[in-house]
Amino acid sequence: MKTDVVLAGVGGQGVLFLAAILAEAARRDGMVVKQGEVHGMAQRGGAVQADLRMATEPIESGLIPRGTAELILGLEPVEALRYLAYLAPGGTVVTSSSPLRNIPDYPSIGRVLDAIHEVPGSVVIDADAVARESGTVKAANVVMAGAASVVLPIDFGTLEECVREGLASKGAGIVESNVRALRSGRSAAAGR
Repeated sequence: MKTDVVLAGVGGQGVLFLAAILAEAARRDGMVVKQGEVHGMAQRGGAVQADLRMATEPIESGLIPRGTAELILGLEPVEALRYLAYLAPGGTVVTSSSPLRNIPDYPSIGRVLDAIHEVPGSVVIDADAVARESGTVKAANVVMAGAASVVLPIDFGTLEECVREGLASKGAGIVESNVRALRSGRSAAAGR
């Protein structure tokens, strides 16, 4: 069993934190994990992308070839759209609908979401709204982890444990709002 995930977003959204949490959960569930990332101009709101490969057998490379990813996990819809060429036939797109307009000619969000909805089984969630309801808008990336959990081969309890541990230094309030965000993201995706 092998699952390849392309995570895509914009600097400051927590793409790399999200990749690390998912990778650790997969490791704890006994999988072999390879992770690679492209930071770009993250500090200026530029594109950030991470490849996450999880398998029950050894993995030779950390890079995901075009047309082979089982999941595109987008924290920003234009960035999710940018990586659709990496999606395998029958793969899934799980993305936030919340745009981060970081370029002057940002395309129509309606057209972007229409293109994503053309992918059968795509899941689009207003991660910012779900995070806000959970207690902090900064947890939008964790909302998306919860949404992706419905298609990932990771035990949800393990994922929640990794979120708790990954944010423990931030204090109990931050941990609990992020756990609420994780659970809410899963519920939002499962309800589609």
